[in-house]
This record gives sequence, C-alpha cells and structure tokens, in this order.
Amino acid sequence: MSRLAGRVAVVTGAGRGLGRAHARYLASQGAAVVVNDRGGDVHGRGADQSPAAAVVGAIRAAGGQAVVSGHDVADWEQAAELVQLAVDTFGELHVLVNNAGILRDRTLANMAESDWDDVLRVHLKGHAAPTRHAMAYWRDRAKAGRQVAASVVHTTSIAAFAGNFGQANYTAAKSAVLGLSRVVALEGAKIGVRSNAVSPSARTRIMVSRPDSEPDDVAEWNEGDPLNPANVSPLIGWLAEERCPANAQVFHTYGNRVIVVSMPSIVHDLRTEGRWTPEALDEALPSRLLEPAGLSAFLDV
Repeated sequence: MSRLAGRVAVVTGAGRGLGRAHARYLASQGAAVVVNDRGGDVHGRGADQSPAAAVVGAIRAAGGQAVVSGHDVADWEQAAELVQLAVDTFGELHVLVNNAGILRDRTLANMAESDWDDVLRVHLKGHAAPTRHAMAYWRDRAKAGRQVAASVVHTTSIAAFAGNFGQANYTAAKSAVLGLSRVVALEGAKIGVRSNAVSPSARTRIMVSRPDSEPDDVAEWNEGDPLNPANVSPLIGWLAEERCPANAQVFHTYGNRVIVVSMPSIVHDLRTEGRWTPEALDEALPSRLLEPAGLSAFLDV
C-alpha cells in the first residue's frame, strides 16, 4: 500500500545526497514530488540542472510523478514560485522538506563575511522562505474552509547540538533551524500544519566536503552502510504522512537508529536568598557544570 498516495511534496536540495534519497523514497510511496536543486557545488557556487533532472528521470522511470525545479530557495520571490510550481503542476501541496545546504568551513577568526552570510542565507533563509510561502498557501486554504493536513520537515545537524570546530556559520544556522521549526509548529497548529526537525548522519558532499564522497547512483550504495542517505528517508516519509502524530519534535538518525532529542532541558534549577553573589556562584555552580555534549552523546562512539 502506498502510504503517501495523493500527497504532493517539495524537496529542496534534491539533486544529490539526502535530498535525492528523500525525493525518490517519497515518490516510491506514492507522492508527487517537486525535485528542487540549483545544482551548485558543495560551496554553493555554479548551477547545473542535470542532477535534479536525473532524479526526476529515475522517479518517472519507476512509474512515479516528479518535476524539476531550479529555484533559489533563499530568494523570497523564487521560493514563492517554487510553491506555486507544486500547486500548478500537481494541484496541491502537502509536504515541504527543507534540505538544501552548502558549506564554507573556516575557523571564526579566519571567516570572511561572505562565508558567514552565504551559509546563513542558504541554510536558514533557504528553510524560512519556502516555509513562509507554503504556510501562506495552507493558511488561505484553511480560511477557505478546506481541510489541511500538511507537514514541514526541516534539516538540522548534530552540529546544532554539539557544535563543530570550523563551522560557526553552519552550526549557527542549524541551531536557528530548530527555533524555526518550533515556531512553525506553534503557528501551524491552528491551520493543520505540523513541523519537525531531523538531524541526519549520512555520507554526503556536505558531510565530507568532497565532490566524490557519494556514488552518483543510489543503487550503488551498500544497504548495510550506516551512513547511507537512504537510511534517513523512511523517517522523512513517515513525517510526511497525513496522519503522522509527530509535531514540534527533533530527531537524530544514524544507521538503524532514530533518536528523539529533547532541547532544551533543565539540568539544575538553583536558588539563593535574595540576589546571587559571585561568591555564592563560586560555591554552587562549578560542581554542577556539565561538559559540552559531543558526538558520543548521540552515537555512543
């Protein structure tokens, strides 16, 4: 049984890696998919429609429905056109998977302003702009008395939980995505829109910053590889389902593991008589401070 039959989805950054795996999985479950990708390199430079076109071709060859989009998701007007493309092509929009991203790794002391701005633009504005226009579309439908059962899936990163050396820009953007997802869940609740964030562990160009980091064909992946991007896609598909109960959640995936993350959580709630003094803080805090969480907190390595 096709669990996404009749659903229409937009997947950004879907020409390669995680987005490609998500688009093909959603289509295999019956969704019609807008495959969005500008086709730039891992640093966001250049443009090439062929990766997205190849994904569309594979989906259609398997009997699915898909269309190419080369829209810049971080451009407010082009993001609106992307949403409209889904509606004009397939008659509706139910799912938005925000996945597009780039890297410009530098230590903060060496980072150029453009490296900061471009990464924040693609990862954060590139999530916010399509979501803004999708939310307006769903709001208008709800106001018109139409039933809305929509889902937004945002892509965050383990860097948002633990930080990552040389990735102040990327970490800041992925942390902000968590806040964006929570607000979308709050604002979407009354119109039938859910919002969740997924932190994937997968071998992609972004993970290793190397263009030859992933096979060109999904079929070439070893199914037992814990970093196979296709391991993440069933969770994306589940979150895209009309009756999925998840909302305002954060998930981390690694191989055959799905970890539900609670952020933030209160570790200590300390109180004093009157106003805190430095001496009282000297006595109360040092023994209770925690080491920053690292990768081992999520992957047990």
